[in-house]
Amino acid sequence: MKQALTLYGVILGLALLGMSLLGTTQMVLIGYGAICVMALVISGTFFWLWQVRATPLALGMSFSWAGLGLTLGWWWASQVHLSSVWGFEAAILFAFLSLLMSGAVLHFAVIQGSFGYHGFSFLVPVLGALLLSLGVLWGI
Repeated sequence: MKQALTLYGVILGLALLGMSLLGTTQMVLIGYGAICVMALVISGTFFWLWQVRATPLALGMSFSWAGLGLTLGWWWASQVHLSSVWGFEAAILFAFLSLLMSGAVLHFAVIQGSFGYHGFSFLVPVLGALLLSLGVLWGI
């Protein structure tokens, strides 16, 4: 629990730092894009677990994460080219979004062990999601 709360604090701190460096609107879009991609990767992993019959609950988790990823992705895609003005409510939003991202990172840490990987390789999909979100936002 201590590590999970530390992870949450680090992600929230990075989000707030990003708000001050990149601007609130840019950081909101980066955060939503990253969690959208991470949710879809987690959904795919749960779908795979269901296919190999690891647990019958995996299909429900796959649908839940897919629904979250696609819902947030729809909102994110609709906002990328619009100019939204965000104020203090963005800090509150990041309190919730950081909790969601912490859960996604914890999922990746568990998934890593299922594939026999060790160390920080679970950060590869997290960093990939962030880079993809930045690339879409900045048109790269």
